Amino acid sequence: MKPKLSDLWRWGGTIDRGNYFFWGVLLATVKFNLDRFLGGYFFGKPWTIFDAGFLRLYLWQSDIKAEDRSYYLTLLAASLPFIWVGTILTLRRLRSLGWSPWWLFFFFVPAIKLGFFTLLCLFPAHAGAKNAGGKSKVTTTLIGSIIPQSKFGSALVGVLVSVVMTLLAALLGTAVLGNYGWSVFVGLPFGMGLFSVLIHSYHQPRSLSACLATANSAVFLAGLGFMLFAMEGVICLLMAAPLAFAVASLGGAVGYALQKSLHRQTDSSRLFCAGVVLIPLFMSLEHALPPSAPLFQVTSSVIVDAPPEKVWQHVVSFAELPPPRELIFKLGVAYPIHAEIQGHGVGAVRHCNFSTGPFVEPIEVWDEPRLLKFSVTVNPAPLQEWTPYKNIHPAHLDGYLASEAGQFRLVPLDGGRRTLLEGTTWYRHHMWPADYWQIWSDQIIHTIHLRVLNHVKRLSERDKS
Repeated sequence: MKPKLSDLWRWGGTIDRGNYFFWGVLLATVKFNLDRFLGGYFFGKPWTIFDAGFLRLYLWQSDIKAEDRSYYLTLLAASLPFIWVGTILTLRRLRSLGWSPWWLFFFFVPAIKLGFFTLLCLFPAHAGAKNAGGKSKVTTTLIGSIIPQSKFGSALVGVLVSVVMTLLAALLGTAVLGNYGWSVFVGLPFGMGLFSVLIHSYHQPRSLSACLATANSAVFLAGLGFMLFAMEGVICLLMAAPLAFAVASLGGAVGYALQKSLHRQTDSSRLFCAGVVLIPLFMSLEHALPPSAPLFQVTSSVIVDAPPEKVWQHVVSFAELPPPRELIFKLGVAYPIHAEIQGHGVGAVRHCNFSTGPFVEPIEVWDEPRLLKFSVTVNPAPLQEWTPYKNIHPAHLDGYLASEAGQFRLVPLDGGRRTLLEGTTWYRHHMWPADYWQIWSDQIIHTIHLRVLNHVKRLSERDKS
């Protein structure tokens, strides 16, 4: 290993893994201390390696406030030379491995870039050794002797091994660490798709369709495993399925592309072993530094053929609702049954009883008959899992979807003869990708709103008549 300063600006040629590791660690150290200096000296934001905030900063999990915009722009400007040098070094390293330059994309992905850097430091450069017949040398390894040569046999082993790894990793991430984040919903499906294909293509290249079929078969079998071992119920698995199949397909496609880059008997084994180490590492990192949960808002409305004064009476408390007809409630999602209130005005406590327990809602605004606003101090479980077992209780049923506040707003229409009734809920969930899970949670909350609002509408219009 002989690092040269010219490595930092020379585009041509290659670089070995030792020099790449040396420059990567050195540049990261310099960049870290430069950021510390800029933050502490110019912006009054000193921090050290022992502060959780610095990891959130580098993993792009910091909450960027308007008043800190100049601080983050300064750090971004200071990072540009390091991004340029990192791009040069990574392209040369990819060239030494014989990999496509398109793999450079992973250098720019937060968190993923750490694993990518590790892999580039792990694999030695290959000279593409050939035997006398012009074919790549094939070596017999312990792993190679276990993986069948046949298309079906290698796919079966790939699926089974990746499923077992996923179930163990999911148990660690959810039951032990309490994670329902990127590592579980993105990292594990991607790893399933990638590793099942690496095993499937260990002896010889496979078609894209075979790789995708192997990757998605692993996801399907893992879902059955989650139910078999009472780790999850049907509802949550159905919600996660679109994301899991899509990400696993991406992992399978990456595995297919790697067939042309990797020397299968050596590099596939290293990549597989690296995944065994990196996935639990990322889970632990995500557990130590969870991203901030965004606050979401859902508003639903109906028009009631009754004056606000009549509607208000049934908003504050309402009689028991009829059994639900909506499919999501029949599958186990919690649904409202009736509401009651203790006291009158601000300080009163409303209880909205659901199929899984009561929401406790202290009243904060009592503007009769216009606005009833409340906080939420107790949340019941969001659903009762549909499972072949008598009862299961995954960790995500406790506090991972929590309502923080709500309100009913009554707007008079047609001179007070009719009422626009709006229901709003502010909530957070601690599951990522947040935007994906928001699609499901928004729709569930909207359906709950309509069940209550339409019930209030029926009661109010019945009293009017």
